[in-house]
Amino acid sequence: MNLTGRWRIVEMDLWDLEAIDLMGPAFIELQADRTGSFRFIAVQGWMDCAHGRRDGRPCVEFTWDGDDDGDRASGRGWAALEQDGSLRDTTSTSATTRASALYAPRSSGSSRPASPA
Repeated sequence: MNLTGRWRIVEMDLWDLEAIDLMGPAFIELQADRTGSFRFIAVQGWMDCAHGRRDGRPCVEFTWDGDDDGDRASGRGWAALEQDGSLRDTTSTSATTRASALYAPRSSGSSRPASPA
């Protein structure tokens, strides 16, 4: 299965849905050109992706650059396709040593945040 497309973030291990959707519906979007973007809480990022396999399932590993409530932020992460068709992801930031895991079923729609200038 192809991982390109938009995935709606509906669950994260550190925050509830109200917090996750603070700046609008949280998402992760993967493009065919090995780029992507995401938004959750007040964090927004643009990704450089490498597609592969993890435990026999399609996955993407990425580095990202963006902002966290107006402060520059960056990090790395990965997302793997689960048997139910959802993504499981772990993302970490340069500003903190803790990582956050998420659950994201595929969603419809493709509106993207503007890329940084």
